[in-house]
Amino acid sequence: MAMEINLGKLAFDIDFHPSDNLVAAGLITGHLHLYRFSVDSEPVRLLEVNAHSESCRAARFINGGRAVLTGSPDCSILATDVETGATIARLDNAHEAAVNRLINLTESTVASGDDDGCIKVWDTRERSCCNTFDVHEDYISDMTFASDAMKLLATSGDGTLSVCNLRRNKVQVQSEFSEDELLSVVIMKNGRKVVCGSQTGVLLLYSWGCFKDCSDRFVDLSPNSIDTMLKLDEDRIITGSENGIINLVGILPNRILQPIAEHSEYPVECLAFSHDRKFLGSIAHDQMLKLWDLDNILQGSGNLQRNRDGARDSDDDDDDDEMDVDTDSSKFNKGTKTKRKLGNNEHALGSSNDFFADL
Repeated sequence: MAMEINLGKLAFDIDFHPSDNLVAAGLITGHLHLYRFSVDSEPVRLLEVNAHSESCRAARFINGGRAVLTGSPDCSILATDVETGATIARLDNAHEAAVNRLINLTESTVASGDDDGCIKVWDTRERSCCNTFDVHEDYISDMTFASDAMKLLATSGDGTLSVCNLRRNKVQVQSEFSEDELLSVVIMKNGRKVVCGSQTGVLLLYSWGCFKDCSDRFVDLSPNSIDTMLKLDEDRIITGSENGIINLVGILPNRILQPIAEHSEYPVECLAFSHDRKFLGSIAHDQMLKLWDLDNILQGSGNLQRNRDGARDSDDDDDDDEMDVDTDSSKFNKGTKTKRKLGNNEHALGSSNDFFADL
């Protein structure tokens, strides 16, 4: 059984502290919750912060876990002190559309994605937005980072995968449009494969360096959308689907290894590992945050490899893949993701470079 935390409201994102047994959750109410957990006792809520005027869609620990960054449809990004809950800095004009996604890149950079398909990279040392990529035509659903190659990969509701080269500050390649929305992305096989989860439950596999079209499709999870994925090791991923099932899936060969957890038919919104990878955290539309003992739920699925996400070698610049982004591509229907439907009162704001002044 999992440790359970009743959040009381729908949660859109969770993130674990990089070195402590703390987990943060962003709620539809705009609140940020912080909990301490342990094997021997019930989880305890340490903080409840009214972070945003609209829903809190994204949450990430930054600065070695000293702060939590959150993003919202109110277009703001907020940095909150983990110890006190005090506001460190707030950028009320981070994006011109709802902020949907946040990820850490390096020790001093983070990336944010919005509902209009815009990705921004923020440099905490220079205290400014250092790059903007207007590559997608619909919301940014997920992002991942190949650190050695300095490539930022993003999926979108427009049905495409993009690769942004942060060394050259340019969009390197964008895939052909797929038939449905892409919702999640991970890098596998020591950087040789990229796996995308889709609205129809099909996994699309791309070979690194050949991003125009997928090289393989795995349909066994269909028709349930694959809203979130985690890389367990180079050969296995953990998927969360709209039917509430959390599956362990093998990649090349592609197969469902086993269901490992569930949220009683409630759509799974997010998955994350604790810092020591002892726990798998999951949130779903049942308003519960569940902490699963990873070794227990993986029993019978082979030896657990606790290695971190692989990254592409820096000498692979993939010049052959560079292409111009087709800005005239036809518009696609807006996605059906809950993050985008609930509490979404978007408005445009100006720009500012002073957000990280106090970080």
